[in-house]
Amino acid sequence: MLFVIQLRFHSHLSREQRDGALMRRAQWQYPNNMKVLGEYWPASNDPAVLVICETSDYEPLMEIALTWGDLFDVAVTPATEPSAGAQMGAAILQRRQG
Repeated sequence: MLFVIQLRFHSHLSREQRDGALMRRAQWQYPNNMKVLGEYWPASNDPAVLVICETSDYEPLMEIALTWGDLFDVAVTPATEPSAGAQMGAAILQRRQG
């Protein structure tokens, strides 16, 4: 399943703590049972990191939340690609109508 993970720095962190997160990230690896399609660092703190990934297990999502929860608010949202979303949406609307 496809997920979008948004990481937002906790507001109480110092500049040194935020800088330390960069060093920590350089040494950290994603869980093996997660396929990362992209990791982005927007020029903002909201979110500071955006990850697009696939996994069939909850465990790697929980691992990210537990690993980075001291520095970030971690939001994990299920997602789909536009073509699949359009197909699902059409089927849902059809069922809803009748």
